[in-house]
Amino acid sequence: MNNSFERSNKTHRNIYIALLVAQGVIIGILERMIPFPFAFAPGAKLGLANLITIVAIYTLSLTDVITLTWLRSILTALLGGTLSTFLYSFGGAFLSLFAMLLVKQLGPKRVSIIGISATGGVMHNVGQLLVASLIAQTWTVMLYLPVLSIIGLAAGSALGIAANYLFTHVTILRYLKFNREHHPDQTKE
Repeated sequence: MNNSFERSNKTHRNIYIALLVAQGVIIGILERMIPFPFAFAPGAKLGLANLITIVAIYTLSLTDVITLTWLRSILTALLGGTLSTFLYSFGGAFLSLFAMLLVKQLGPKRVSIIGISATGGVMHNVGQLLVASLIAQTWTVMLYLPVLSIIGLAAGSALGIAANYLFTHVTILRYLKFNREHHPDQTKE
């Protein structure tokens, strides 16, 4: 019976990860269709799909969050991107993810979901500019960082507010977050 319960939990977790990946990919593709909101900052975008990463950080294990981020980056590139968009997305997504996980370690009394998300917004841009610097073989690309940091901070804060709203008003997310915080050993494989 215990083996059947573990298989059921693993199946539910995999379905949840697949749903989050699908939502992230769809949001990313839809965001590409939105006219560019920042004419003064070419390449900047809201990063709406990062809302899925924030939800995952609070409801899944580290391994599952990395898997989700990896799958989302690959599928988004395959469904409408190029190799260069994959490289920029991958660099930004993973630097952002690891920065958010690091800041989250400070605890909820020191930093909120909004602060973690704002960190992710800024670090996503840093990651993309690092990739651009490597491709262009010049560090002058980093001069664009102050402009992108302001946009990343604003967009990340807005996504953090949205994540806060979701965790407050979506019962299953509130349950998963509570379960992850109070029983972290049950979410491991």
